[in-house]
Amino acid sequence: MSTMFSAPRRLEAPGGSAGGSRAEGAGRSAEGEARRRAYETAEKAAGREVDQAVASRLEAGQDLYPNCHVHIWLRSCREEVTQPLAGTTTGSFPKWVRGTLLRNGPGSLDCGRDKFQHLFDGAALLQRFGIADGEVTYQCRFLRSQTWRRNAAAKRIVVTEFGTRAAPDPCQTIFKRVAAMFRPGEAMSDNAMISVYPVGDEFYAFTESPVMTRVDPVTLQTLQRVNVASSLGIVNHTSHPLVQEDGSVVNLGMSLSATGPQYSLIHFPAPQPGDPAMAPVEGGRLHGGVAARWPLHPGYMHSFGATASYFVLVEQPLSVSVPAMVRGQLSGDPFAASLRWFPEYPTLIHLVCRSTGRRTHTFEAESFFFLHVINCFERPSLAAEDSPDSPGEVVVDICCYKDPAMISCMYIDALREAQRNPDYARLFRGRPLRFVLPLAGSGARVQPRPLCDLGCETPRLNPANVSKPYRYFYAISSDVDADNPGTLIKVDTWTEKCFTWGELGVYPSEPIFVPSPDGQNEDDGVLLCALVWGDDDQRAGLLAVDAATMQELGRAVFNAPSQVPKCLHGWFAPSIV
Repeated sequence: MSTMFSAPRRLEAPGGSAGGSRAEGAGRSAEGEARRRAYETAEKAAGREVDQAVASRLEAGQDLYPNCHVHIWLRSCREEVTQPLAGTTTGSFPKWVRGTLLRNGPGSLDCGRDKFQHLFDGAALLQRFGIADGEVTYQCRFLRSQTWRRNAAAKRIVVTEFGTRAAPDPCQTIFKRVAAMFRPGEAMSDNAMISVYPVGDEFYAFTESPVMTRVDPVTLQTLQRVNVASSLGIVNHTSHPLVQEDGSVVNLGMSLSATGPQYSLIHFPAPQPGDPAMAPVEGGRLHGGVAARWPLHPGYMHSFGATASYFVLVEQPLSVSVPAMVRGQLSGDPFAASLRWFPEYPTLIHLVCRSTGRRTHTFEAESFFFLHVINCFERPSLAAEDSPDSPGEVVVDICCYKDPAMISCMYIDALREAQRNPDYARLFRGRPLRFVLPLAGSGARVQPRPLCDLGCETPRLNPANVSKPYRYFYAISSDVDADNPGTLIKVDTWTEKCFTWGELGVYPSEPIFVPSPDGQNEDDGVLLCALVWGDDDQRAGLLAVDAATMQELGRAVFNAPSQVPKCLHGWFAPSIV
């Protein structure tokens, strides 16, 4: 049985909402007591033990996660910083760290009087940290996507997003809506607010609609909108393409064939001397893939992985209902309304041969939800009974969740109510897991093991070890109820030990690994992380941490003219200063 998404549980007292103001005196006491009773009843009904500390906080009207500044996700930039802004540096940035750190994420949660309903809907804001000779500057600029321009012109939300329904457009007749279904690159929002990647020598902002937006990595100006749906025949693609060692780029998209949806691999060639800037994108082609197991319910894919010989496609039982999506196109429903979760079905892990583009193996695992693959690699089998000519195994590391409830946790109302929601931390609970796939046993069911007991998200590693055996990865904490939810984490996959950096009230972004030019070890390098502060919404920062020791090397702090939103993903370009 499939399940649809709903907002996380809210504990409401009679006559009031979870986020409303509390009455004085006896009224406040009665409301707190009602919250406590509601919590205790819900926990007992679920077969869980009542946490008395949580019950007491609910009754007292206190924050359930006092160390977590959830509101850092609710900020909106009101004024761009188009010229490099100087800041104050403490400590030092190594002289060999030179280049541009680009960041992307939701930059504004409103448009005129309209409000976006989900974190994935906010207008894309590019942020840039320029680093040269130990000095750092800061800039930010909104992506001038087609969606942004249309919303800005109307001064309201006129393009439906992942979780937000647009205002009705009287000019959009039913016939126009039907016609739009055959032009996904034009019908879907192109608000590319998730990531930034190089394709060739150019940089592009990505979202999951089949549009790539070329940007200037120095000025952050929007340069060109590229509709890859029209050239490649895909209906969407992931936000996390894989940049290969030879400079080529591979992404995973969905195309339609005579037998139904197919997860198709998109190959963009490496740039060649003398070629025009757009040559790699214009040279994109489809090469291989895997048919969706359910023709009317293809899986939702946000990222994928690769080894030296295989592409790794993880088909989770979170699907996009084709009938619901068609109805949504006609009625204007947001994309999230078409997602369906089938927990009774396994997650499938497909291996696709790099050279032929054909699927060679499929493995099953218990159902789980994921956004980000950490890394994949091949190795000889570790099983003692294997013969010397064993084909070996593929290792797949993923940041996993029991179910996709965390998507609902990112609705704006859910974020605002998080401090009164005793389920919030549990719904957001995830762990990095390792799946070992025996190449001699396609079709086998595999059981993962945890890599550590900390919630990890936006994982990154030394780029030299992507798709190869590795030891360390780096991430930010996803544990809302941790002593310090802003923790930066280093995971040793050999020993399953964790090393951390943290400062209460300071929230680092996805850690970008910059290798040391004379490094001898895998962790010889620097982590670069954008920073925001829980107690100052107009402060931006860049942190440099020694990737081996997890000790802070330096930070640059900037006073921005308006709120600084927390970013999601980015890229470091050492050649651009």
